[in-house]
Amino acid sequence: MSDNRQSLSDLASLATAAPAAAAPAAVEGEAPVAAAPVQPSAPLRDQEIDGLGRAYATGRRKDAVARVWVKPGTGKITVNGRDQEVYFARPTLRLVINQPFGVTEREGQYDVVCTVKGGGLSGQAGAVKHGIAQALSKYEPALRSAVKAEGFLTRDSRVVERKKYGKAKARRSFQFSKR
Repeated sequence: MSDNRQSLSDLASLATAAPAAAAPAAVEGEAPVAAAPVQPSAPLRDQEIDGLGRAYATGRRKDAVARVWVKPGTGKITVNGRDQEVYFARPTLRLVINQPFGVTEREGQYDVVCTVKGGGLSGQAGAVKHGIAQALSKYEPALRSAVKAEGFLTRDSRVVERKKYGKAKARRSFQFSKR
């Protein structure tokens, strides 16, 4: 039992001596080693802005492709020359488009102009969301981690499976007939 107490007291004294032992002793003839300076946390990426002060990105979802330009403004979103309320009549689609602004707490601070081609309205809304998220991270690189954590920078690669010959659809067979 006294051995346990002795080893515990040795460990306690070792813990107090550890900081002194952690400092490297200077050896004769060698220059002291300086610790590397700690740099402030800066964004790893540079801001990508064109001559008009806009950030550009391409968003994709299903068969839809959206070209998106983001610039500081009042929060107006224009899709194919029309307001978002007119182009995306369903409120759920408008909610999808505004998700990147909600996550980064930038509602009403940026104007968005985008052109969308291909796919249906749901795919187009997903493409615009993807493009806005990428353009935001290009305009403000510090927002990239917040947008990436929500999964908005990842392209959703799910697409409709193609129809195969000898099948009614991609996998559905024709109705079986015994005679």
